[in-house]
This record gives sequence, structure tokens and C-alpha cells, in this order.
Amino acid sequence: MTEFFITLPTRGDGVRGDWHPDFQRPLPPPFTDVRQGVYGPFDHLAQIGRAAEIAGLTGVLAPFDPRGEESTVVAAGLLRQNRHLRVQAEFHPGIATPVYAAKIAVSLQRFSGGRLDWRLAVDLDPDVARSQGYPLEDRYARAGEFLTVAKGVWHEPGYTFEGRFYEVLNGGFSEPPFIGHTFPRVHLSGTSPEALALSARHADVHVFDPGDDLESAIPQLPGVRYGLRLPSPAGRDEEEQAAVIRDYIDRGVSAFFLEVEPYIEETYRFGERVLPLLVKEGAHAH
Repeated sequence: MTEFFITLPTRGDGVRGDWHPDFQRPLPPPFTDVRQGVYGPFDHLAQIGRAAEIAGLTGVLAPFDPRGEESTVVAAGLLRQNRHLRVQAEFHPGIATPVYAAKIAVSLQRFSGGRLDWRLAVDLDPDVARSQGYPLEDRYARAGEFLTVAKGVWHEPGYTFEGRFYEVLNGGFSEPPFIGHTFPRVHLSGTSPEALALSARHADVHVFDPGDDLESAIPQLPGVRYGLRLPSPAGRDEEEQAAVIRDYIDRGVSAFFLEVEPYIEETYRFGERVLPLLVKEGAHAH
């Protein structure tokens, strides 16, 4: 099964949904916008999420952006407003303790019927990492412990763990309503030996960038699905887009994270004109 996600503009797109307080784009005369002060950034994100669901895409990615809206809050809103859409929240492991992150996730899984995914941003830009209070030293070891503890408290009542970065004593979710839910699918990225080793241990999907050497990395990821960040190049028609995607599908990629603009229009266009070409070739999306 091939999956398609739209990457959300969590700090606006420069046209609609910009979130700075003085943003106003008045309509030309003789029209009057009766919604002044009402339409905001979350309305725009909600429309993109709705477009993705109507167009038949799998879901959306709320990326980690230190200057944008908080991804877990965006994810919660979109999970509430849509019935089938999967929502992937990207965050770095320093956002909270793994126990608290797991508790947030189990509530979202309970409310949404298991439609939350995780994307961990491990290899941050050094300036961003410092601004977030996130130490880059031993970041892959720290991320590994973060996921180990989050999965441990999720699945094991009375969970105890003592590591380099985290300690838990007699933790774990042992009572309703926090038991019996599916752990978020984990998406990781990177091509360094440390990144690939982390994915081999913990990832459900490893997400590559265009230009990455998939052929050399894939043998190091047994049992892991492969995803791809896919910007939408200007001037490429639907057949060309479908051909590029088919090529990656043939190379083993089964999850695509699309970067499109303008967001709403291009989401509908992809669902109405590109997906049917892929379905015709047998690359079904849900």
C-alpha cells in the first residue's frame, strides 16, 4: 500500500493562513470580508487537512518548526476535525520526557482511533538545537532511549528503566483508558550510520530526501518501510509526476511526503489528477 502525506505550512504560506497579528489581506472593492479577525492560521491548516481527506490522500505531516505552530497541537486539531486522516507530528526528543510524550500520544490515539504518527527530528541545526535547549551530543543515543522508554511505558505495566538519559521506576500505563491502544508509527530520517542504526531498531518508516543513496541504505534497514520527502517541481505535469513516483515505488518507497504550493489547490489537484494515474498502474493509496 502506497501512502501520500501533505506537508503543512505551520507558519503560514505567505498568502493565506499567515499567523502574525497584523496580517490582513482585504478583498478588492466592491467586496466586503465579514470575517475580519475570524479567519486565522488554524482555519487554513484545517482546510488543507480537509482537502487531503477529500482528495483521498493518507494524511498530513505537521513538521517541527521552531518558528511555527506546535506540531502536536496542530495534530490534535486535525485529528479532531477529520474522520479518516492520519496526522504525523514531528518533534525533537527534548520536547518532553518520553513518559509524558507517550501519555499525550495515547490520549490522541484514543480520541482519534489510532491515527497519530510520530516523526522524530534528531539531527537538528546546531543553532536551532541550542535555542530549544536540546543537546546535540549523543543525540542518537538519547533518541534511542527516548523511544525505548516511550514504548516501554506504553506496553509494560510496572515498567522500570535505568539508562544514560532517562530513568523510570514502576511506570507504565496499567489501567483504562490508557491501555490497549496502538503505539504511534515511528518515522525517522538521516543517512549517517547512527541514523540508520536508530531506524533499524525503532522505525516503522525511514524517510529519505531526494538525492539520497537509497540502494546503499536500504540493506541496513531490514523490516523497515521506506518513505521519501518529495517537493513538487514547477512545470511538471501530472504524467511526469506520476512517472517520478512510480520510479520510486519500483525502488521500494511506499510513503511520500509531498511539499506542494499553493497547498489547498495542489492537494486537490494531486488527488484528482495524479492519484488516478497511480491507481491505474496499481499503486493504490489510502
